[in-house]
Amino acid sequence: MISGPEGSLEGSYHCSPMEPKAPMVILMAPHPEQEGTMEHAVMQALFRVFARLDFNILRFNYRGSGKSHGAFTNGEGEVSDAAACLDWMQNKNPNPAQCWVAGFSFGAYIALQLLMRRPECHSFVAISPLANMYDFNFLAPCPAPGLVVHGDMDEVTPKESVIRLTHQLSMQKRGHKIALHLIPGANHAFSNHLKMVESIVQDYVLSKLCPAVGSVEKAQTRPHTALAG
Repeated sequence: MISGPEGSLEGSYHCSPMEPKAPMVILMAPHPEQEGTMEHAVMQALFRVFARLDFNILRFNYRGSGKSHGAFTNGEGEVSDAAACLDWMQNKNPNPAQCWVAGFSFGAYIALQLLMRRPECHSFVAISPLANMYDFNFLAPCPAPGLVVHGDMDEVTPKESVIRLTHQLSMQKRGHKIALHLIPGANHAFSNHLKMVESIVQDYVLSKLCPAVGSVEKAQTRPHTALAG
């Protein structure tokens, strides 16, 4: 349980064998009022990727979700929850090789909000961002490079809105290049496509890891064993 702005936040922490200078990542869950928790299948897929790459990993439930205290606020409060979790991670890992944020659906919106507010965040992964439901104009410009993964059959957010968002972010002055990967036939939750999501995310994260991290070569040769979330 992590101390948050409105009480305790339920989290799950994975400790890298590369401590104390392993890279770290915070994973943001989907909308809690739509059964979105840190145990969601896409969250588990993200966890497996970063665990294979020897990251310190924190997943958490927003206020009012799971065992976390408080009530859902549809954005601002959840960003404060994420910031409190990043503080907690930094206290445990004061000298990480890199700091990443990643999120799925509503969690992608929260991850990008945190990215804008915390300059220590190195890169991001946004899975199925709700580009048709939330205003992403706060990314002006986007302060770090990142990856967007979306299904071209997404029934919640049309691919056209995500393509437009990614193009706008990539064209900003002083902005960073944003990679977009559309998965053919995939829906919002990537049913039957999670292995492809893992492969795409892992390739991208590996491309951004500093050589000093030391896990790149090991991760490339390591068997892709399934890890429990």
